[in-house]
Amino acid sequence: MRLKNLSLIVLIAIAFTACKPKDSFTIDGTFQNPGTEKKVFLYGMQSSQMVAIDSTNLSEKGEFKFIRKTPSVDFFRVSIGNHEFMLIAKNGDQIKLEADLTDKSMAYKISGANEVEKLSELNTIRNNFSKQAEKLQADFEAKVATQPQNRAAILEEMKPQYQSYINQLNTQIIKFAKDNKGTLASFYAMNTLSPQEYEAELVQFADEVKDEIKGNATVDTFVKQMALLKAVQVGQVAPDFTMNTADGKAISLADYKGKYVLLDFWASWCQPCRQENPNVVKAYNKYKVKNFDILGISLDTDKAAWLGAVKADGLAWNQVSELKDFNGETVKKYQVQAIPTSYIIDPTGKIAAKNLRGEELEAFLAKTLR
Repeated sequence: MRLKNLSLIVLIAIAFTACKPKDSFTIDGTFQNPGTEKKVFLYGMQSSQMVAIDSTNLSEKGEFKFIRKTPSVDFFRVSIGNHEFMLIAKNGDQIKLEADLTDKSMAYKISGANEVEKLSELNTIRNNFSKQAEKLQADFEAKVATQPQNRAAILEEMKPQYQSYINQLNTQIIKFAKDNKGTLASFYAMNTLSPQEYEAELVQFADEVKDEIKGNATVDTFVKQMALLKAVQVGQVAPDFTMNTADGKAISLADYKGKYVLLDFWASWCQPCRQENPNVVKAYNKYKVKNFDILGISLDTDKAAWLGAVKADGLAWNQVSELKDFNGETVKKYQVQAIPTSYIIDPTGKIAAKNLRGEELEAFLAKTLR
């Protein structure tokens, strides 16, 4: 008799499981303290961009529900007012989302599928950092309140602690991504890192996951981009190019073979570039007699503005430009996504360093050009 009852329980469980839709996914959500916000939007990936694909209204209890289909596991985002909540879903998933809209950290609980539970782990890591950062901010404001005249000094004093928190967070994010390779959650984690500071790690990650995460358009785009970026990593032969100066003289990278040359991608309208220019001028004046040169590559589209900045900042080295902003062929070849960007090419034509500025540039040149 017990065996019969056990079999009946198993059959009921199987039947219940079979009733779950396998050709769609469900997001059941509850928002506490929504205030006047009543409209909830669901965003999905289309052509590597998030676009609104559905909307609904909150119930009186703050509840909402979406039922959608997706060709494969992918990223989705639930939005209400100024609040956004990232999710990962595939058909068959039954996801629960809970959040308090008065929570300034925008923390939220998600469960119901492997990918969202991994994402929840990542959110916990990031929320812990947010708490540390909030405490540090509170400490800063408390000190400034008693010593308003020392605001700048207090800020400088506390910067190292904040940077330490950032470094710890990024270390944990990279570990999370390695521990969860093959999931979209790991891909999402890596893409929260600064692409300039963690370029090498991102390139390596793309190499490792290109065969593990297939069929997702966003990941495929990332892998292709990192493959291009891999060609301009430290140790690679620098891609050759020829560009013109303002007066039409052709200059090639090959012209600098046998020297250390700094390729400096900049523009007159780029304030961080202009702020860095005094450091570059100082390095040029100090090391130009030690087999070192600079080639400035401007992303300006306005020739007059470009030449005006060259004169104003005292840039005495060769300057070239395609006058095409980020659309120039050489800019694309070197995968310049933001400026300032710089490469140091060694006498053999290989990339020796990237994005060294200020004291880092001085230290590299002092060590290398003895």
